[in-house]
Parts: sequence; C-alpha cells; structure tokens
Amino acid sequence: MRQDVRHSAVGGHAGQGRLWLLGLLSTAAAGLALRSTEVAIAIGFTVSAITFGLILLGYLGLDLRTKARDQARSAGVTDFIADDATPSFIVATDRQILYRNQAAEVQFGGQQEETLAGVLQTHFSNPVGLLYRLQSRAAVSGTAREEVITRKGPVRISAHQLSVERFLWRIDPVPARDGVRSAQESMALPMVMVGRSGAILFMNDAARTVVGDRVKSLDRLFISLPITPGTVTEITTAAGNRQVLVGEIEAGANRRAIYLLPPPEGANPATDLGWESFQDLPVPLIKLGPDGTVLAFNRMAAKLLGVSLRRKAHLSQLMEGLGRSISDWLDDSLAGRLVQKSEFLRLTRTDQEIFVQVSLNRISDGEEPALIAVLQDATELKSLEAQFVQSQKMQAIGQLAGGVAHDFNNLLTAISGHCDLLLLRHDQGDPDFSDLVQINQNANRAAALVGQLLAFSRKQTLRPETLNMRDTLADLTHLLNRLVGEKVTLTLSHDPVLAPIRADKRQLEQVLMNLVVNARDAMPAGGEIRIVTEVSTLEQPLERDRVSVPAGRYVTVQVNDDGTGIPRDRLQKVFEPFFTTKRTGEGTGLGLSTAYGIVKQTGGFIFVDSEVGRGTSFILYFPVLEGQPTTVSRASVSQPEEGLPQRSDGVILLVEDEAPVRAFASRALRLRGYTVLEAESAEAALKTLEDKELVIDVFVTDVVMPGMDGPSWVRQALKQRPDVRVVFVSGYAEDNFGEEQSKIPNSVFLPKPFSLTDLTNTVHNQLH
Repeated sequence: MRQDVRHSAVGGHAGQGRLWLLGLLSTAAAGLALRSTEVAIAIGFTVSAITFGLILLGYLGLDLRTKARDQARSAGVTDFIADDATPSFIVATDRQILYRNQAAEVQFGGQQEETLAGVLQTHFSNPVGLLYRLQSRAAVSGTAREEVITRKGPVRISAHQLSVERFLWRIDPVPARDGVRSAQESMALPMVMVGRSGAILFMNDAARTVVGDRVKSLDRLFISLPITPGTVTEITTAAGNRQVLVGEIEAGANRRAIYLLPPPEGANPATDLGWESFQDLPVPLIKLGPDGTVLAFNRMAAKLLGVSLRRKAHLSQLMEGLGRSISDWLDDSLAGRLVQKSEFLRLTRTDQEIFVQVSLNRISDGEEPALIAVLQDATELKSLEAQFVQSQKMQAIGQLAGGVAHDFNNLLTAISGHCDLLLLRHDQGDPDFSDLVQINQNANRAAALVGQLLAFSRKQTLRPETLNMRDTLADLTHLLNRLVGEKVTLTLSHDPVLAPIRADKRQLEQVLMNLVVNARDAMPAGGEIRIVTEVSTLEQPLERDRVSVPAGRYVTVQVNDDGTGIPRDRLQKVFEPFFTTKRTGEGTGLGLSTAYGIVKQTGGFIFVDSEVGRGTSFILYFPVLEGQPTTVSRASVSQPEEGLPQRSDGVILLVEDEAPVRAFASRALRLRGYTVLEAESAEAALKTLEDKELVIDVFVTDVVMPGMDGPSWVRQALKQRPDVRVVFVSGYAEDNFGEEQSKIPNSVFLPKPFSLTDLTNTVHNQLH
C-alpha cells in the first residue's frame, strides 16, 4: 500500500503541475528555435524542445498508468463494498464523495449531500473535526478508527487510505455486547461520570433513559449548581424538568460518579417500596423520622454501622460525640436552622472505632417531614487529625512544663537556700531544727518533681557518657530487687554481645526504676518481671505509634510483666504528664512521662504494648554508639567537691534578677568570706564594671534575664577582664544555651535549685 501511494503521487496535483510546466518549456523552446537566425542557437533550442517533449511524454505515460491502476483499485474496492452491509464511502481528500454503497444510501440518504461531513452532520455533533482527525491519522499510518457515541447509539468509524487522493470510510454500528458489561453500563441506577471541569464523560443506559438524550456537561443537566449529594434537586430532561435525589462517590483520577435517583416522596414507611432504589447505591443512606427513629437504610449503611443499625432504632444509639443533644440537631435540621451542614460523629460500634461525617437533608414524606442522613467514612481523616492534635498537645504541655519548672526552680532555690541559712544557726538540739529539716526535705522533693517536668519537656541537664547496658543493670539489680518486693520475681536476660550506647547513667537508671515499679504495681498478687536486652538491626525504618524509627543498629531494652494490662483507650495517654490509672495518693502520673522525656532527650524511642488481663511490655530503642566515642571537652560541667570549703577571700559579682535568690546567694557567699557585689540586671553589672580600679575574681550570673542575657553581657565584660572566671546559674536546662556557654572560657554551669553548699563549692572550685 505505501509503495503504491508513493507512485500514485504522479497523478496528484503536484504531478499535474509538473506536466503543465514541461509542456510550457517544450513549446517555448520550439518557438525560440523557429525564430532564431543563428543556426547553432536554433539547433540548441530544437534539441531542448525535443528533450522536454520526450520527458513530457514519459510523465504522461506514467500518469496514465497510475490513474488506470488507481481506477482499477477503486473499482475493485467498489465491487467489494457494493453489497456490504456496512455503510461505506469512497471520498476524495477534500472529503467530496466519489462513491457510496447501497447500505450508505439506505442509512444516510441518497445523493443530496456531496461531502461526507454533510452526510454525517445529522448523526454526529462535530463531524468536521472527527473526519479531519481520522483522515490525518490515516494519511500517516494508512488506517485509523474511532468509536463515537451518536444520538442513535455507539458507532465505529474508520478511514483507510486507497491513494493520496482517495480514502475509504466505513461506519459500523457497535452491536450490543452479550458478554460481561462494564460496571457503569450494567448498573441499574442512572449514573453519569463527571470529569474535573464538569464535563460529562459517560452516561449509562439508565441515565440516558431518564434524561432522554446524551448531555455533555453538568450545567446542561442540572438546573442549579453546585449540587449537594443527598439532596433533592431538579434536572433537565427531554420530557421537561424532573426532581431527582443526587448521590455522589469519588471514581478516581479526579472523576465523580453522580447517581440520579427517584426522590423518596410519598413512600410508605411500613413497606417503603421506593427505598429499594437506594439499596445498590454505593453511598450509606439512612432515612430518619422527625424524632430521629430509623425508618429505612440501604446496604452500605448497614455495612458501615453494623448490627446495631435496625428499624426503629434511634440515631443517638448509633453514634455519639456531637457535643450537644442529637434531638436538638434533628430539630434544627427540620427547621432549616443548620449553619454547619455536616457533623463528625463516632459510631457506637464496640468491635472497632469508626468516625463518620453525617449530612442531614429534609424531605417530604407524605404529610410528615423526614430526614435523609448521608454518611461518609471519616475514620482516616479523624486519625490524621488526632495525630496532629496529640502532637500539638504534647508540644504545648512540654512548653508549659518547661516554663513552670523554670519559675519553680527560682522559688525552690530561695526556699531551700534560706532554709540552709537557718540550719547554720541551729544545732540538732534546737526545737526548731526538726521543722527546718522537714522544710528542707520537702523542698528537695519539690525540686525532684520539677526535675520530672523538665525531663518530660526534654529540658533537663544531661551528663551523657558511654554505657554498657549489661553493666548498668548489674549495678542497679540490688536496688531493683528491693523495689519489687518478695511477691515479684525479677529476671534479667542479656544479649551475649551488647554494643555501647551514650546516655546519662543516673537518668537511665531512673527510667528503668519507673518501668519496674509500674510493672510491680500492675501485679498486686505477684508475678514475674522480665528485663531483656539485645542488639537489633533495622534494615528499613520502623513505623509505629505515629513515629518513624530510622534504619540502623539499636540496643533494645524490654520490660515485660504479666499484670492487669492497660485498656486500649488509655494506651496512647500513658506518657502524658499527670495521667495515671492509680488511685489518689498512689502516684503523681509523672513516672512514664519522665521516662518518655529522658529517652527522647537521649535520642532514643519508647513504645508500649498491652492487653488487658495479659500484661504490658515496654520496649526502649537506644542508638548504638558506633566506633570509638570521642571525648568531648565540657567546660560547662562542674562537679562540686563534697563538704563545705574553708573560708576564702575574693570578689564576686553576683547578677540575678530574682531578688529572693540574689539575697540568699549573696548571704551564702559572704558567710564563706567572699566580698559580694550585687546587680539586678546585666546592664547594672556592666555599669559596675566601668570602675577600672575594681578587681573582680568571679562572675556569678543568671542566664535568662530581662534585657541582656547572661552570656551576652559576660562576653562583653571579658573583653576588658579576660581572666575573670564565670559561674552560670539557670532554672532551664544547660542544653538551651550550651553552645553559647561553651564559647566562653573558664565557665561552668550550676543548675537551679542549688543549695548553699552547691553554690559555695562551685565558686571555690572556680577560684582554686
């Protein structure tokens, strides 16, 4: 076919142009030869005229041969399609009809139309564009076909290239398929498939029957847009406007399937025959009476709500969490007072937690109004919302805990400090001595509680070191055995080769003690607590409990018990501060939140699994310390020496914005023989240092103050006094400003609350 097409180019318009040009050249050369007086020139023109004439004769012969072959081929095709039952046309490139068979004359009429577009215009909405598209494709590949929906049903139109100037067009009606039909076509419910722009991509047979014609866009089908699923609205049909109940589901690829259902007006609630139309609709629907009683429902609603959905059940028995009375909600819906058209509620199913988005729509049911509830499963959406809310809540609690802890540390520093001053003036025989000891002990207990808040908010000062979990547990075993008592057995199991980790040993011991004490309390009748350590390698990130654990090597610690377990609804709250399942006075609810904060601040992860009646398992992941641990110089860490230092001398510049703390620290240092200069702000301290004759040995300064902070004013002061040593004090964790402090030479950090001994020892160590 392609070779014949190339040869047939001679008979085309380009070939005719060449024949005309050759004839003109031959005639011109002959005329010039006759008119020329020079013999040589006349001979030259004569030869040219003869040459052009021979070429012209050759082209004429080839053209006649090509035309004869094309006519023979067309005649053969004509004979072949003459009695074919499929309407067929032989058409020129300009779509002028050269031949049509008998089937085409019967279906599309006689010789009235001279072009194929004119013949098809009563059957196709845009025949010109369709014919141009198919002819262009057929000119490239030799054939092209396309299935088109027409007013009389689907047809398949095809184009076959016979030559450059001729095409064979065939129009085959698509027969009804007896086999398996598509879900949309076999659906008894009227359905239209709609694209992103509102164009109607497909209408099934039931929809075409309802509408009476094929519609191309939603605005030509619905009287008003946008449409609201679950509501009764009007559509335009061939028989006039008609009311339908609209249902809608997502069909993927930005498409929507819209169902046109008969409105349930006048249906009898006893028999509810009209409701049968809704049974196969893939949208959960419930029909409610004015009082919220279920009158009818479809299969999707029964599947979503479970066995609790039945006739005459009340809506309040099926779902909860509205925040107000369901009856009030129904009354507002009937009266048209709803501002928010849909609500999110939780189903009362006991086997699984499901959230639904419910829209109520008022309909007329005889003399009494009714409601149609359109439901949509919103469990995944609410789960994502819960994750976000939980994350925001934990962050807010952490910020609150950190801020409260800072203020409490200042108060506790003043309380315990002045108590220390009083204890220095009373011996054990004094009647007030025992009262002062009680004040001091309770201040220390309060400081420990504040420390737990700081641990949860991950603002505690940690002293990380390289640890082996086997050695850490070995040192702690004696204390743990005393904690569990005689009824509970403690069993330890270790991996033969445990990799090192980096953590604060004291804080890690507190985590393990908290977990063991909780396990003991969960087994009041006795049992066994099993602590298992091993090295685990995660080839892929571990996704669980809304957390992603990166791939790598971890040392895991499991603390298992056979206790009462934790209910599923409380499992996600166990790490929140002050949440406890114990009775009043048995716990503060800070144990697990402290463990959570310490593990997170260490760079690890903690998870919990529990089943009521079968026990609980906590598992901790700590990253393995790869390679040789590097020794980090921590100029900010100072371990005060035990006991009270001897009286000393030196000049101390004390900068503290809290007056009670400043008063206590000043008296404590003066009792040890130091000369103390006080300043209530950084600006006041710099003003004092303007006296060049003043010699200062140590700066003792708070970190967080109104105006200029501690590190900022110290850096400025050290430019003129580089040899002065520095003691930073703060109720916040050292990590909050560790980078800044590490750049200041000869500086140490003393966390609040500190005692008289802590303060004087730290200053003494800095001077000596």
